[in-house]
Amino acid sequence: MQFLIEAGVVLLAYALGSIPFGLLVVKLSTGKDIRQVASGRTGGTNAGRAAGTWAGIVTGVLDGLKGAAAVWIAQAVSPANHWLHIIAPIAAILGHNYSLFIIERDEQGRLRMRGGAGGGPAAGGAVGLWWPAGFIIVPIGALVFVGIGYASITTLSIAVITIAIFTVRYLHGLSPFPDVVYGIVTPVSSPVTTLLELL
Repeated sequence: MQFLIEAGVVLLAYALGSIPFGLLVVKLSTGKDIRQVASGRTGGTNAGRAAGTWAGIVTGVLDGLKGAAAVWIAQAVSPANHWLHIIAPIAAILGHNYSLFIIERDEQGRLRMRGGAGGGPAAGGAVGLWWPAGFIIVPIGALVFVGIGYASITTLSIAVITIAIFTVRYLHGLSPFPDVVYGIVTPVSSPVTTLLELL
């Protein structure tokens, strides 16, 4: 029975991650379809391009809350299962990147799921696991984005920062090992297009 409950938490986290806040924020504020702007992604960076800085910030915060909420739900349902605490935000990241609510056909007629790059919910998941992480990830991520200007590099930097934070905490006996695994898996759960943008 507990397994079914925990599987339900993972599915709920995926569905929560699938909510395309960027699409909703941009549509409500400008009437535009974010999928028709620049990268076509639904994350905070593209929301900022489509509807301005505040739309980008609001979208980024809401996307971050998806990852954090997935952790908090998992912790509430199964306090002792640290693996569930990292699987849930990973499911939320996957939902964000491959949204249930944005299924389209490509030029070849194949179905594909669209979404964001995963930076927002990845950072949110880290905050859910250890809330002070936000005071490290957000400013460093912002500096990387302002300094380099590529959302894809910012997304990957969030994963690197997360690995560093939880590895240091683990080595000092302050975090369980699954938190380190979360940081390692986070870049893998982002779409391949994040890396392709760098080529």
